Amino acid sequence: MSASSTARRYAVLDVFTDKALTGNQLAVVFDSEGLDGERMQAIAAEFNLSETVFVMEPERPAHSAKVRIFTPGRELPFAGHPTVGTSIILALEKYGGTGMKDGIIVLEEQIGSVRCGVKLRENAGFAEFDIPKLPSEPQQAGDRDLIAAGIGLEPSEIGFENHKPMVCDAGVTFTFVPVRDMARLNRAKASGRAFEEAFGSNGAFIYTRDTASEANDFQARMFAPQHGILEDPATGSAAAALAGIIHKFDQPRKGMTRYRIEQGYAMGRPSIIELELEVGNNALSAVRIGGNAVVIARGELIA
Repeated sequence: MSASSTARRYAVLDVFTDKALTGNQLAVVFDSEGLDGERMQAIAAEFNLSETVFVMEPERPAHSAKVRIFTPGRELPFAGHPTVGTSIILALEKYGGTGMKDGIIVLEEQIGSVRCGVKLRENAGFAEFDIPKLPSEPQQAGDRDLIAAGIGLEPSEIGFENHKPMVCDAGVTFTFVPVRDMARLNRAKASGRAFEEAFGSNGAFIYTRDTASEANDFQARMFAPQHGILEDPATGSAAAALAGIIHKFDQPRKGMTRYRIEQGYAMGRPSIIELELEVGNNALSAVRIGGNAVVIARGELIA
């Protein structure tokens, strides 16, 4: 066989959930040496999940793997649910059957090295990592009327308390759109050409404090049809940047504050993203993302 048609193992995980068939699906393709970016993109489009990760030998021997992350439409320098899911499946590959329940996985991503702490269960686990890039200073988003039209809502339905639409990134850029309540959140949709005009190349992360569970702090939805993602069940890179929005508008106290973000509920794929902010001297000093993942399938890719 040629390098591009060598059989490779893969796994599929449900991420940001501890229950199979919920959360955000992720494909992880092992032993991806010999695949170029064009082939990886084609395979990601074939899986047609929010993201597909390709695992290769690390450039630094002390690290666990080098990875490339693709949506069905483009490559990403960093993403949260691929980081969580890949670190868990690699820890299961490395430590499974040894009796070890805790481990460290270091992934070489385009944005830089990401060190993940993993706690394992049978065919599942929990992973947490410090984001490799702190959120940028949030910037005011575009015209409120245009933003509202882009997600099928009225301008009066945009915003709550002191929160207003902003643009922020922690490796991937998103436009953050606060809405009053879950009813408005559930009515939001990516409205074709109006969405493109409002958000350009950014994904739209719509969020509210109105939640399904009192244990959680925000519920959110994320649309990025221009990247091949009509709606994402859980978006760790957006949650990472949301830390910048929370810091700007909510001004959490000095020290560590924990948040839980619901996502995917409108899709029937409920997900929970754990977010930790550390604040010192009126600035963010660290942001952590955490979540569970469950392995649901293993197979062989022969294309």
